Amino acid sequence: MIAYQFDKFELTSLRSVELPIPEPGPGQVRLRILARSLNYRDLLIIRGQYNPRLALPATPLSDAAGLVDSVGPGVQSVCVGDLVMTHFVAAWQDGELRSEHLRSTLGTPGPGVAAEYVVLPESAVIPTPTGWSAAEAATLPIAGLTAWSALVTVGNVQPGQTVLTLGTGGVSIFALQLAQARGARVIITSGSDEKLARCRELGAWETINHRTTPDWERRVLELTGKAGVDLVVENVGASTLNQSVASTRTSGTVALLGAIAGMRAELDTGQVLMRRVRICGVMVDSMAAFHGLRAFLSEKQIRPVIDRVFPFSALPDALRYMESGAHLGKIVVA
Repeated sequence: MIAYQFDKFELTSLRSVELPIPEPGPGQVRLRILARSLNYRDLLIIRGQYNPRLALPATPLSDAAGLVDSVGPGVQSVCVGDLVMTHFVAAWQDGELRSEHLRSTLGTPGPGVAAEYVVLPESAVIPTPTGWSAAEAATLPIAGLTAWSALVTVGNVQPGQTVLTLGTGGVSIFALQLAQARGARVIITSGSDEKLARCRELGAWETINHRTTPDWERRVLELTGKAGVDLVVENVGASTLNQSVASTRTSGTVALLGAIAGMRAELDTGQVLMRRVRICGVMVDSMAAFHGLRAFLSEKQIRPVIDRVFPFSALPDALRYMESGAHLGKIVVA
């Protein structure tokens, strides 16, 4: 089979290789992958910024949808021929995240899905929403479930509340769609007026160009009558965290889930303390939450926003496109 591997921590080292088709063991399933979606985490891994001690060569990517084409002894939840999605934190089935769950994340330290076939534990697959294509289903495992975790598990967003989400990548666009479907008003930021116009078409209540309005937190307060938003979906990180806190209402929540701007920030703790702002880290969510997301999407008839679909042979080009930040929504490789 064809797979992609990198042997140096740089995107230029990513190469297609021939590998044997893996065989499933007890409790495992083999997928014939039909589509994969990209996450910023994939770039961090290939650059060595996510885990600089990762053993090389390594196969990247974590999110995929495909057909079950073989199962090992003891597998009961899926059958050969089922169309399924991957579950990013394979061992996290329900309850709180525990440290041992992190050893099961796909795309390192677990198997990467930049391959034609992959063997995964049964716990790492979930049926796709009925009627969805593989390309659509491949967008959910990290981006869709992370947005759901921020809005539902962490934020418990209710009708009439206001949500702020930063940027127009996969998580932000899912957050826009899901929050709106839960009856919330959504403010979204971008440096592109063209992207903001598209967000208004998708139902954004208000949009802010962070390039022309660098003090965008002041605009958020203006829009909310100086109260602030109920929830910020913070997927940039270090460079915007203080602005996100300033945009949040007293006793509101910042769901911190991204690190595009780095892992370290100087935080105005006075703002956090005096206004009792909760900052909660979001690490995707459990399989139980994934089932909840799947049911909600089907009920509300929400479909993902896919910016571009690249052929598998153009995976490096797709990653460079993600690196450019030109996309809105998800990038799929099929």
